[in-house]
Amino acid sequence: MTSLSRREAMERLATEASKEVLYDKPLTQWRLALKRFRGRKSGMVGLFLISMLVLVAIFAPLIAPYEPNDPLIGDQDVARYQKPCIHLLGCPDDQPQHWMGIDGNVRDQYSRVIYGSRISLQLGFFTVTLALVVGSAIGAVAGYRGGWFDNIVMRFMDVILGFPSLLLAIAIVAVLGQGLRNALIAIAIVTMPGYARVMRAQVLAIKESDYVSASRALGASPTQILLRRVIPNALTPLVVLASLGVATAILEAAGLSFLGLGAQPPLAEWGSMLAAYRNQVFTAPHLVFYPGLAIMITVLGFNLMGDGLRDALDPTLNR
Repeated sequence: MTSLSRREAMERLATEASKEVLYDKPLTQWRLALKRFRGRKSGMVGLFLISMLVLVAIFAPLIAPYEPNDPLIGDQDVARYQKPCIHLLGCPDDQPQHWMGIDGNVRDQYSRVIYGSRISLQLGFFTVTLALVVGSAIGAVAGYRGGWFDNIVMRFMDVILGFPSLLLAIAIVAVLGQGLRNALIAIAIVTMPGYARVMRAQVLAIKESDYVSASRALGASPTQILLRRVIPNALTPLVVLASLGVATAILEAAGLSFLGLGAQPPLAEWGSMLAAYRNQVFTAPHLVFYPGLAIMITVLGFNLMGDGLRDALDPTLNR
């Protein structure tokens, strides 16, 4: 009986050990960063704001009560620059409800702000994606190859960084022509050097690591080493830079649209909405306040999330 019970105890211990191996997996770098990010209140607030904005952009046709570009003349008894009317806040029930008022073309401002989230978020995400992919590729190749190629590429990046970003974007749009697509390309070009320099600095540090030397000794080609060993381990600071870059891209896109070089009427874009009614800031302040508030909330959300990612991914801040 004693030997049998001892055998059962050993089998039970072996079973529990196997369960620990199966279920208690060690935390990887990204899982540990995710756990740290959840502990950052500012980062979670930023993630909440961005999630709400993404949901608003996705379900804009269901949230917006009117089409953003259709005037309400003939459908309702409304006037240009009409102030917001909310029944719960005392607006008469016999008047049509417009939460953010009516713009100068007798369109519902609330619907245009809702649809504007689509344009601004697309601009931010696509611009950062283009700048991240192209800039990271240039920085990775330049840093790994070195020599004259590295010097030429980095000096060209320094020339781009030497110009004020908004002025350079205006010059690029002036050459390419007005429009949303050209504004996206211009902003991607002016923000690309930042990603290239960060990736190059990471590659210069990683390519001298022991595991890279081991891969080289085992016969791996430079392309395999760069794609499988160097770049995956250099992405951490780029994730933080990209999250902060979305806010910058949205601001610059709004600035180009404000100057008439980005989104063109009647497209509902927050920057162009600000530009259209900047002269009515005292007579119809709601037409400037709500698009500006939308830009502020979006930029704040990405900045808060970027700060949370930086704190979570930087090991020196978590000691």
